[in-house]
Amino acid sequence: MKIQAIRGVKDILPDEIEKWQWVESQAHNIFARYGFKEIRLPIFEKTKLFSRSIGETTDIVEKEMYTFEDRSGEKITLRPEGTASVVRAFIEHKMYTKKTLQKLYYLGPMFRYERPQAGRFRQFYQIGVEALGSHHPAVDAEVMIMLMDFFRSLGLTGFRLQLNSLGCNGCRPEYREILKRSIHKHLSELCENCNHRYEKNPLRVLDCKVEHDRKIAGDLPKITDHLCNECIDHFNEVRSLLDSTKTPYDLNHLLVRGLDYYTHTTFEIAS
Repeated sequence: MKIQAIRGVKDILPDEIEKWQWVESQAHNIFARYGFKEIRLPIFEKTKLFSRSIGETTDIVEKEMYTFEDRSGEKITLRPEGTASVVRAFIEHKMYTKKTLQKLYYLGPMFRYERPQAGRFRQFYQIGVEALGSHHPAVDAEVMIMLMDFFRSLGLTGFRLQLNSLGCNGCRPEYREILKRSIHKHLSELCENCNHRYEKNPLRVLDCKVEHDRKIAGDLPKITDHLCNECIDHFNEVRSLLDSTKTPYDLNHLLVRGLDYYTHTTFEIAS
């Protein structure tokens, strides 16, 4: 019997590995220049770490996690992303007692039970950074500027920073209800996925990739029109810092995140 690799994973062969090592070396060099230090995280964690921090109603927790019971009956999950593990390590090892901004980065495999298709893998590789210990807008701006530097170091061109604010736990619930009332008027026109998201996480309706739904989403209330004063000041300061460093960006009010822990600035690099 011939045994092959499981669908959705791939071998990285010797004639490819130099490219991977070069990208990783650029990450090590650029991130160190900005004062970030590497942290190495376990491949698996207790399932409740991800279900509590990412959110019970997210696609990741509902249908994409590799979860199993170990021999003692404890529920274990192969890490689907890195942030929850970094925060767990930050708290467990009392890194907050240093009373300085902790700037960390990680790289390695992540796991999601995706349907294998072009560009999607069940074991994929991610480079991420986390800055813990400060909510200052300069931290957000620095991470974005650093990411742009990293991409330029790889020789990439033609990419653009997209920017939005998700507000905070104070002002976002009110916006969520305003958005939900507005979406309700269009439910019969929206796809099945959007109808499901409307009930559990209406902000995800803004993230729909169906062209017809995106046109409807473009006319829904913008979160930036419903921020509290603190969030307005935070977002304006981030934009001011990007402007001062001549970092170009586009405002995208449809840019949201599906994970519960996101607040304030959200961004993407679009090509």
